[in-house]
Amino acid sequence: MTEQQPHQFERGTDGPKVIVVGVDGSDSSFRAAAYAGGLARRQHALLAVVYVQPVMAAGAALGVSVAETTDEIAESLVAEIRAHSERVKDIYDVRWEFHTFRGDPFNGLVTAADELKADAVVVGASEQAGHRIVGSVAVRLVKAGRWPVTVVP
Repeated sequence: MTEQQPHQFERGTDGPKVIVVGVDGSDSSFRAAAYAGGLARRQHALLAVVYVQPVMAAGAALGVSVAETTDEIAESLVAEIRAHSERVKDIYDVRWEFHTFRGDPFNGLVTAADELKADAVVVGASEQAGHRIVGSVAVRLVKAGRWPVTVVP
């Protein structure tokens, strides 16, 4: 006779409950958001849309109001996502939240995924040429090995 062990939670084993997607206003990030939205809908998961507000000390030193600019970007992204959600609400029902974090994109997404207890992370492929040398956020997330990462072209 075997003793029954109480069921322990294992991240992602019963399907994802929280899918984090990084958006920055680029075309690839919006494609990633659309892809992640489809995953969230099919899995009945929460879609956590994350914008990482860059912290640019150099810009602040030059008198540029970086916080105001990134707040405006975040507000614009929320408005665009809400407008799209409104257009498809009768077709698709997706639970979603919008979050902003400050920092560089990699560390911001890591913090977001940890704090939101993400089961998966979706990002758009980098559109910047320099990332071939330094490594894109997507590659760094994959190398972190903490969540399944989907990179959308």
